[in-house]
Amino acid sequence: MCSSAPESILNLAVSLIDPHAALGTPLVHLQPKLKLLLVRYLLLVLFSEVCWMLKGSSWGKSGSNKKADGVKESSESTNTTIEDEDTRVKKQDIIKVTEQLIEAISNGDFESYTKMCDPAVTAFEPEALGNLVEGLDFHRFYFENLWSKNSKPVHTTILNPHIHLVGDEAACIAYIRVTQYIDNNGTPRTAQSEETRVWHRRDGKWQIVHFHRSGSASTLNN
Repeated sequence: MCSSAPESILNLAVSLIDPHAALGTPLVHLQPKLKLLLVRYLLLVLFSEVCWMLKGSSWGKSGSNKKADGVKESSESTNTTIEDEDTRVKKQDIIKVTEQLIEAISNGDFESYTKMCDPAVTAFEPEALGNLVEGLDFHRFYFENLWSKNSKPVHTTILNPHIHLVGDEAACIAYIRVTQYIDNNGTPRTAQSEETRVWHRRDGKWQIVHFHRSGSASTLNN
C-alpha cells in the first residue's frame, strides 16, 4: 500500500504536466530523473497550497483585529462624549452660581452674598484703588450704604464667559459684565467691567475665594 501511494502521486503529477502521456505511458517506463522532477513539482504545489491556506488564516485574524480595534475606538469616542457632556454641565453650574452672585449684588442682598463668599475672600477692584482687599467688611460698606437703598431697576448681562475647571472642587470664570441702570437723574446708564472669579466648592457648596474686577469704579458693581 505504501509503494502504491507514490505511484498514484506521480501519476497525478504526470497528468498535470501531460495528460496524454500519463494515460498512454505506464509509470514504470518513466525515467528516474523524470520521477524525481515530478515529485519535486508536486511538493512545490503542495507547499504553495499550504502557504496560501496559512496566509488566508492570517488575513482572517488580521481582519478580526481590525474589527476589534474599531470597537475599541468607538468605545473611546463614547467615553470622550460622556466626559464632554459632564464638563459642559459643570461649566453651566459655574455660570449659574455667578449669575446668582451678581443678582445678590444688584438686589443689595448682603446675606445671600456672604453665603456665596469665603469669609477670607480676596479681591482686586477699582474701589480698592489697587489694594488687595481681604474679607467681607470692605464690601459690606457698599451694600449697606448704596445697593440696598437702590430702588431703580438694574439689569446685568454676562458676556463671553470662559471657564477653567480645576478638578472637581475649583473653577475659574472670566467674562465681561454689562450693567444697565438708572442714575439719580432718571437717565439710563450702561457700565462695563471685566471680571475674573475663582470658585471653590466646600461641603457641596460653591464659594468665591478671589475675584478681580477691572474698569472704572461704578456705583452698581462689586
